[in-house]
Amino acid sequence: MTRIPTLQNDLNAMVLCESCAGVQRNWRRAPGHPELVQGTNRTEAHKHGPVTITRYRCERCGTAWEYENNKVDRHAGWSVVGSV
Repeated sequence: MTRIPTLQNDLNAMVLCESCAGVQRNWRRAPGHPELVQGTNRTEAHKHGPVTITRYRCERCGTAWEYENNKVDRHAGWSVVGSV
């Protein structure tokens, strides 16, 4: 049994606050919202060069986000990675 369907079900069951629900996902340069608190960042090596990924947490609903700053992939950007 794989963990991926379970993770997807967990994300579907999560309730996002109104601000988080309004964040455009998977689109580079899309804005977040004021209640996202910046956390740690990391650099990952991709075939075209290094990419910075920064974690955020919503102060209102606790949703964990990551922002991928990948200048080559316009579909990088915000993604929900869980809740606190």
